[in-house]
Amino acid sequence: MAKVHPNASDPAPAEPEPPPSSSSSPAPATEELLSLTVWRKSLLFNCDGFTVFDAKGDLAFRVDCYGARGRRHAEVVLMDVAGKPLLTIRRRKLSLAEQWVIYDGDAAAEPSKARPLLSVRRNVSLRSSTKAVAHVTPLVPGASAFVVEGSYGRRACAVLDARGDAVVAEVRRKESVGDDVFRLVADPKRLGAPLAMGLVIALDEMFAAGRSARSLLPRTWSV
Repeated sequence: MAKVHPNASDPAPAEPEPPPSSSSSPAPATEELLSLTVWRKSLLFNCDGFTVFDAKGDLAFRVDCYGARGRRHAEVVLMDVAGKPLLTIRRRKLSLAEQWVIYDGDAAAEPSKARPLLSVRRNVSLRSSTKAVAHVTPLVPGASAFVVEGSYGRRACAVLDARGDAVVAEVRRKESVGDDVFRLVADPKRLGAPLAMGLVIALDEMFAAGRSARSLLPRTWSV
């Protein structure tokens, strides 16, 4: 994996950012965006997960899922470099459509105090003209809703505001290194890197290899 950033220094831990408030301003210029390299692999032996590097090649986030490899998970925890839980992504049971809830911090440690931030629901519309593959609903008052368009399976999807006017995060293929290494670009003011990665985890559980994925192309950034 020569294309994956090798250096993994210990930067200051990244804290999850709350869902952004509604805004009609256009997406920022490219130089203001956060660019991450996502490796769909845990650094721990015999674990599923992710290893995420920032633009400088330093380790930014990690996900280590124990248990049988290749199986879907009921709960996934996004951690910083030191192993501190930032977000918990949990499948919602008994839902008509596949749905995941993103909580602040470690939701399993204190269930009664778990603070839900976003709900990610897979789109089940039968209309061929529907571009959305998932809908993101805020669970915090005053926060914004989003819609996901494109194909996560092809590593070509975008998270847009509810009106579809601006892209707040995007998954892009990374050169020619396969599907297990890709880029995640996020608007730090409207979504932020931790929540953007939380959405990627939910999408990965929904559209993992062998599952259906749409082939629609995502929209581009508005600058």
